[in-house]
Amino acid sequence: MNWIALETETQLEDILRRSAERPQVIFKHSTRCSTSALVKGRLERGSHPTVEDIEFYYLDLLNYRPISNKVAETFRVRHESPQILIIRDGACIYDESHMGISMDDILEQTAA
Repeated sequence: MNWIALETETQLEDILRRSAERPQVIFKHSTRCSTSALVKGRLERGSHPTVEDIEFYYLDLLNYRPISNKVAETFRVRHESPQILIIRDGACIYDESHMGISMDDILEQTAA
């Protein structure tokens, strides 16, 4: 999996724009949380051929909390960690947190 570090509001604007072309996924991760580390590891394991059709963004909540707040505001979701958001056509079509996050669900939600 090729994570794209989400570190600026400009990138968030790019995500909105690019979501019209292909699904965008934001993974909000706390580097101090064992559950978050476990979920990140689950997402990275295994091979999923359709993953190349999706852009995956990694948001380090501890270093980029203002960006996390902007994500919550922009997509009208409650902040959680770990959290996954799927963005399509400028809107969050799916969000899940903690142990509810799975690659199978991400792939199901991004299938078009």
